Amino acid sequence: MKRRNFLKSAGVAGLGISVSGDLLAQSLLQNTMQSTTYPVAVATWNFQNAVKKAGEFLSTGSSALDAVEQGVMVEEANLKNTTVGNGGAPDRDGNVTLDACIMSPAGDAGSVVYLHHVEHPVSVARKIMEETPHVMLAGEGALQFAIQQGFKKQELLTEESEKAWKEWLEHKNYKPIINIENHDTIGMLCMDEKGDIAGACTTSGLAYKMNGRVGDSPIIGAGLFLDNEIGGAVATGMGEAVMKSVGSFLIVELMRQGKTPQEACEEAVNRIVAKNSNYQDFQVAFVAMNKKGEIGSYCIHEGFSYAKFQNNEVTNNPSKFYTK
Repeated sequence: MKRRNFLKSAGVAGLGISVSGDLLAQSLLQNTMQSTTYPVAVATWNFQNAVKKAGEFLSTGSSALDAVEQGVMVEEANLKNTTVGNGGAPDRDGNVTLDACIMSPAGDAGSVVYLHHVEHPVSVARKIMEETPHVMLAGEGALQFAIQQGFKKQELLTEESEKAWKEWLEHKNYKPIINIENHDTIGMLCMDEKGDIAGACTTSGLAYKMNGRVGDSPIIGAGLFLDNEIGGAVATGMGEAVMKSVGSFLIVELMRQGKTPQEACEEAVNRIVAKNSNYQDFQVAFVAMNKKGEIGSYCIHEGFSYAKFQNNEVTNNPSKFYTK
């Protein structure tokens, strides 16, 4: 029996109303359960405009997949956000390179890494998922595919990002800054009115990284993972630590075993802390959602928050954290 049908039958039975009985009461009960649970959109960091856009799509009946793509595209186009998409901070050689992935409720996935000159890597990732037999394309091959699919080449290095890069060249201090700010990612999960979950993750990566470096964001199982029967998870922070722990996959599997999203996120962070003696020097954060629409989040250091659209409201929510 499908989850929604089970809930509907259980709820009706609890009210002493037969399935063939008062259809109006049955409809009201179903609508109440929906409004208090989904649709839902949740994203890493305080990207309220992004979850608002996703929420607008969800509220009009759009699929979770369409909503999550449109949601993260808001930040890919935001020139003031130097950690995602157009205007992203370059690598140490001055190249803006973008990484992204997307997953559908069916478990299909698309990913793009080391992409130049395309503002919306998440949309390229979706094209890879839907138009090719592959999951991931990289570098020049990814750019060639994007152009064939109608995407336009453009310069992604803005004057502001170029100025900041040139200032960095004077000192070349290559050190992650906790909670920002030379690194960030938007990872988003959406649950539509049908209860289906989709996810996306997109970034320009660690500022002034080595040419060719790829982090966790486009890696299925690291920056993003979901199972539509269980839930999904997204990550942000120091990608190398997330990749080594396959953090998002771990969280979904922990939820499969019965842990809440909060418990699963805490376990994933605790494992990273246990395996990295230098955890005081970097940030990692996870956000997870299960099929009930319950959300959990946990990070190493204080300062991380996640944005949420639920019940037609957009909120910023501070995360619980490991360090005391």
